[in-house]
Amino acid sequence: MESNKRSNFSGSIGFVLAAAGSAVGLGNIWRFPYLAAKDGGGLFLVTYVVLALTFGFTLLTTEIAIGRKTAQSPLTAYEKLHKGWGWIGVLACAIPVIILPYYSAIGGWILKYLAAFITDAAATTADGYFTGFITSQWSPILWFMVFLLANTVIVYKGVNSGIERLSKILMPILLVLILGIAGFSLTLSHTDASGVTRTGLQGLAIYVIPNLEGVTFGKFISILMDAMGQLFYSISVAMGIMIAYGSYVKKETNLVKSVNQIEIFDTLVAFLAGMMIIPAVYTFMGTEGMAAGPSLMFVSLPKVFAAMGGIGTVVGIAFFVMVAFAALTSSMSLMEAVVSSVMDKLHLERKAAVLAVAALTGVLGIIVCLGYNVLYFELTLPNGSVGQILDVMDYVSNYVFMPVVAIATCILVGWVIKPKAIIEEVTLGGVKFGREKLYVVMVKFVTPVMLAMLLLQSLGLFM
Repeated sequence: MESNKRSNFSGSIGFVLAAAGSAVGLGNIWRFPYLAAKDGGGLFLVTYVVLALTFGFTLLTTEIAIGRKTAQSPLTAYEKLHKGWGWIGVLACAIPVIILPYYSAIGGWILKYLAAFITDAAATTADGYFTGFITSQWSPILWFMVFLLANTVIVYKGVNSGIERLSKILMPILLVLILGIAGFSLTLSHTDASGVTRTGLQGLAIYVIPNLEGVTFGKFISILMDAMGQLFYSISVAMGIMIAYGSYVKKETNLVKSVNQIEIFDTLVAFLAGMMIIPAVYTFMGTEGMAAGPSLMFVSLPKVFAAMGGIGTVVGIAFFVMVAFAALTSSMSLMEAVVSSVMDKLHLERKAAVLAVAALTGVLGIIVCLGYNVLYFELTLPNGSVGQILDVMDYVSNYVFMPVVAIATCILVGWVIKPKAIIEEVTLGGVKFGREKLYVVMVKFVTPVMLAMLLLQSLGLFM
């Protein structure tokens, strides 16, 4: 009876665009280029693509199939799948509860930069501009609230009128903007003070040609772990989103085809994000500029846009519009994972569930914003990094809970209910599952072992 009342995506296109929108977020645009620059360019790319087609495909297929099979949100799906395994659902639901507030806070930073580029782009290039903004008390909270409000309105409107409709509008625009900026990056050329000329095409070569210099077995394992960690960000697995979205997929939808399309879309956007950022940063700042880490987007890129001259402001506005769209499509999927869980568990109407989740996110998001001023502290994490409130929440959700959820899901599917339960759902209506044998090997053996290595690395116990 519950499944009859459940909303559905109108068709496979709506589902694929919504799922791809979730997958294409800040992880692709912010983190992917930085890791590619750090991990030998093309070597990281090849590793990432191989993992996407094996490891990523396994987790994506599993979660979407669990959602459609149970017609439940992450919080309740696991218990319905097999009694006694509901604890995975609790953990899977906790992940978006933790991520959404800090993701929305970063969404607020993006809106602030977009507004700054429209009104006074030159101001963003000043040393200390970014630090000055995030350490101020009220401005980050205001922009966070604007972003959260936009998110809440979309999810409040529901699966068809909100999430699907917006995904069908934003995703094509997002792709056009990324393609346009990536293409423009390749045309750049700059001669620095010492007379050295660098071009976007040289930056592209650094990005796509594998750099095997100094690559030991240990270094390759490190690259492998980076690429695998990036996949969690990129394809939105192990955080309940794909189970929630899968629960809205009609039985006649071809899951094999949909998973393939999501994989292609996500990998293409991740690649284009690198092509958009790395050649531009290399042209104006050399290889040193590419080592800026996650601050690349808020510190290095505004300087790159300024160095482009008058056109730089236009490119900067287009870039931050694109990043805002990417952040919004991902954050609304995070909110939907929590909202659908509240609806299924507490039997609340969508409107009440959305308002409750938005209120909780608002409180936690304000705490995140205050983490850079009033509530500032520094904590050394088990993986060796030093973090504040946002970093601690990111570490707990992404580096600890997500691998645990993914490992437990593999054990449940691979050894308890057996892969056949997922394969039957995927092949409904006679759909051919071309990677069925690969799926079985991956879900039972390879994926849980790789995930265990990733978890041990995150806890500072491996590498």
